[in-house]
Amino acid sequence: MTQFYGLVIALWHQKASKRADGIVLWDYHVICIQKSGGDPPLVWDLDSSLPFPSPLASYVSETIRPSFQLFPDYLRLFRIVHAPIFLQCFASDRRHMRDSDGNWSAEPPQHEPIVAEDGTVNNLNEYFNISAAEAMTDASINSFKEAVFTQKYGVVIKENQLEEIFSQISLQ
Repeated sequence: MTQFYGLVIALWHQKASKRADGIVLWDYHVICIQKSGGDPPLVWDLDSSLPFPSPLASYVSETIRPSFQLFPDYLRLFRIVHAPIFLQCFASDRRHMRDSDGNWSAEPPQHEPIVAEDGTVNNLNEYFNISAAEAMTDASINSFKEAVFTQKYGVVIKENQLEEIFSQISLQ
């Protein structure tokens, strides 16, 4: 999950864009990064207009664009959650898709709302809210692996750690 600290995250090559460069400002965005064996990590982004899946290095340079100069007040952070834990624990009853009068702000997906294995019906904010204070300062791969495989809400990393972490570990 990615988020601009405080506002939104700008991502390029998004299908929802009406612009030629494909930029969209998301309040949050979920992607899957697949890492297996010695193969390069792949990004599965259902909203991307890039090849599906895309190599992580290409996805970062084309979609996240770390070379794009942001205002210094904004810091792009990533919450990394191991897929089996996410699938067990995540829940969303879609309340974030309703306006203050209870009307849908966007057409909801046709599938049923997601309920966690423990019966929780909504914990989107726990995944969604990310702060710089949560970001790992110790880039140790062992610390990252231990945390990502055990923590319900995963770990938060900074933009410059994303490629490094997934290039050095195998998440099998």
